[in-house]
Amino acid sequence: MSGTTVQGVFDPLDHIADICDKHKLWMHVDACWGGSVLFSKKHRHLMKGVDRANSVAWNPHKMLVAGLQCSALLLKDTTNLLKQCHSANATYLFQQDKFYDVNLDIGDKSVQCSRKVDCLKLWLMWKAVGSMGLEERVDKAFIHARYLVEQMKKREGFQLLSMPEFVNVCFWFIPPSLRGKEGTEDYQEKLAKVAPVIKERMMKQGTMMVGYQPLGNKVNFFRVTVFSPLLSQKDMDFFLDEIERLGKDL
Repeated sequence: MSGTTVQGVFDPLDHIADICDKHKLWMHVDACWGGSVLFSKKHRHLMKGVDRANSVAWNPHKMLVAGLQCSALLLKDTTNLLKQCHSANATYLFQQDKFYDVNLDIGDKSVQCSRKVDCLKLWLMWKAVGSMGLEERVDKAFIHARYLVEQMKKREGFQLLSMPEFVNVCFWFIPPSLRGKEGTEDYQEKLAKVAPVIKERMMKQGTMMVGYQPLGNKVNFFRVTVFSPLLSQKDMDFFLDEIERLGKDL
């Protein structure tokens, strides 16, 4: 994985590639969320070793904010593997005696056959802002995430699950009534109810939409992913203020 959904964790691809090479295994990298870090010279080290993968999945509609949907499956294979796997040889659709190279009929390589031209969304965006513009989007997302973390450390009641590796900031908000009571018997049970109530309040008041979830033995916590190029530090401050306002009486 390169950028897990909840905590934004990156696996050590070089080490995994060593194991795959040793045992002759196909190495696939799920980089749907984190793959866009490759545009950033500062952060692409998170995917060191991805060049050794046999296949990579990537969603430009996530971190790069391309129009939904825009997804790519990248293959190192040059044997027309997708056609070998998916071709139905439907002669009523893909006649083989055309005047042009029938390999251009790429519909016979996909599961869907009829589909929208997803790649056009990426191409247009790339042409509009360029590689430097996409790099700026990625770097800006990291700057905002780091800013959020630093501000949380200065405020009472915000507790990080861990220091984020990516732009996923996972945290608990501890309302005043629970602070200093971490060792009590019903602390976890009460803490688990905080995020759902704050989520309900923010949605009913129409101020924000932020997700929460449990993970393993960790009770409900908020997960904010900061990546929109339209966001500013002012938005980060509003987010923290609003969490405090909505949860201070719990």
